Amino acid sequence: MEILAVSGLSKAYGGVRALHEVSFSVAAGELVAMIGPNGAGKTTCFNIINGQVEPDSGDVRFEGRSLAGEQPRRIWRLGVGRTFQIAATFGSMTARENVQTALLSHRGLTRSFSGSAGEILLEETDALLGRVGLDDQKEQPSAELAYGDVKRLELAMAIANRPRLLLMDEPTAGMAPEEREALMALAADLARREKLAVLFTEHDVEVVFGYADRVVVLHQGELIASGAPEEVRADPRVREVYLGDA
Repeated sequence: MEILAVSGLSKAYGGVRALHEVSFSVAAGELVAMIGPNGAGKTTCFNIINGQVEPDSGDVRFEGRSLAGEQPRRIWRLGVGRTFQIAATFGSMTARENVQTALLSHRGLTRSFSGSAGEILLEETDALLGRVGLDDQKEQPSAELAYGDVKRLELAMAIANRPRLLLMDEPTAGMAPEEREALMALAADLARREKLAVLFTEHDVEVVFGYADRVVVLHQGELIASGAPEEVRADPRVREVYLGDA
């Protein structure tokens, strides 16, 4: 089942062409990696899908519905989760409070309480923390967590609204090799078990070719290759502009 369909996406900033006629899709239960050199257009594409940037032309459809003109908050409520290259959590809040806040926002309850969230949605909160391996650190302030744990906390927040599509922008950036493996294994397990569509950007080629079901490659705003990992890895143009001898 196709969850995300991007068609003919174009965006320019002044005379700089960030994206040009980019099209691809992501199905339920599938992990698709988007790769390319810095400046290839990956973040612009993510920001358009997420509603932070409006395209000049083209369309983004989520479960058959166009996201054109929708605000990021609305897109999140529709079922699109996102993690960022620089993890976005509330440093002064505990891991538990961060996830509670995400759950309360999803339920539209953020204006119905003041002060501490207390016992609200506590069982669901702790279940999410358990899924990402943070059972023993739920009372730890986010600012005091190791970086790999912050990334896992951000993932728990991203799946708090039970998304059908998860956007992960360089999820393993700044992580140690063993942390990278653990996080991507978790994302892959979520995709398989819950039929979650995952689109991720990543510079670590071992992560890309170790976990992606398909790979799309951008270069100077254009889609230059798309297909199975080994097919893309062997593509002469991809090797020329990005992979080299990797």
